[in-house]
Amino acid sequence: MSLCVDIQKTLGRFRLQVQFDSDAALTGLLGASGCGKSLTLRCIAGVERPDRGRIVLDDEVLFDSEKGIDLPPRQRRVGLLFQHYALFPTMTVAENIRCGARNRGGRGEQNRIVRETVDLFQLGGLEHRRPAQLSGGQAQRVALARMLAADPRLLLLDEPFSALDAPLRDKLQPRLRELLRTVGRQTVLVTHSRDEAYRLCETLCILDGGRVLHTGATKAVFADPGSAAAARLTGCKNVADARKIDDRTVAVPAWGITLRTARPVPDTLAAVGLRAHDFAPGCGENRWPVVWAGAMEEPFEQCYLFRFAGQDPAAEPLWWRLPRDRVPAALPESLGIDPRAVLLLE
Repeated sequence: MSLCVDIQKTLGRFRLQVQFDSDAALTGLLGASGCGKSLTLRCIAGVERPDRGRIVLDDEVLFDSEKGIDLPPRQRRVGLLFQHYALFPTMTVAENIRCGARNRGGRGEQNRIVRETVDLFQLGGLEHRRPAQLSGGQAQRVALARMLAADPRLLLLDEPFSALDAPLRDKLQPRLRELLRTVGRQTVLVTHSRDEAYRLCETLCILDGGRVLHTGATKAVFADPGSAAAARLTGCKNVADARKIDDRTVAVPAWGITLRTARPVPDTLAAVGLRAHDFAPGCGENRWPVVWAGAMEEPFEQCYLFRFAGQDPAAEPLWWRLPRDRVPAALPESLGIDPRAVLLLE
């Protein structure tokens, strides 16, 4: 199954202009709040109508502004799961799921679908409870079960973990991934969490200000985000403007250093990124004296803040992050970074 989205929509002063193609089992839309992720999902589901463009699911045109095609949500067979699940509060678990199956045969067939879906999502014993009597994880599974009972071809999940606390979120993420593999439906997941995107998604589409910055295999996008905004969204702590000196050298004025690169430097270079984990005291390349500016302790890692010796003392410090069991007895006088770890941002 494949999904092709190429749409534009203006809401007030905000303009959405999104284009991506994916045949991955789970595609992630990663971006900050207000970048257009949820609006993109609503357009795919048919809840919002784009101003122009085209949406094609598995060779069926769901929307085409030029041809006047705009299938209603029911005909699209697309399931949309909202952030807070939107369960009917006065209905039991079984009744909520049956609502999803309301267009699939008679009462007997709907009962069969409810039983099978309850088993699939491990909701046995909860059939007669109402949403207020469910935990966050149970409510999420009921919402997914109701959506799947409608037999959608495509699942759209709008930040499904945002209402959960961190321990429950960590517990449910692998469970959701296994459930999605079991049901075998192509899925698009909206998230603002880079960790969530990295853990769950095969393909990643990064959005910023209503536009797609980068699309590709998730690990490849993290390894080469392509732009300063995308680098920051994938968790890069150290980003600065840069200019090309030659094919393998860049100058970073804000840091007062030059860096050698493993990859050829493009003429369109605008910035560089250095991930906090990639600095190493023992690295002999791109090695510069540093001035330490502070530290921040995390549960399992240690973060040190520093500036390069030639850097403006008033400038923002850089981050060095390392596991707690690798914290040196004394902080080094200099740090280096492998040329392969220098992110070239256009």
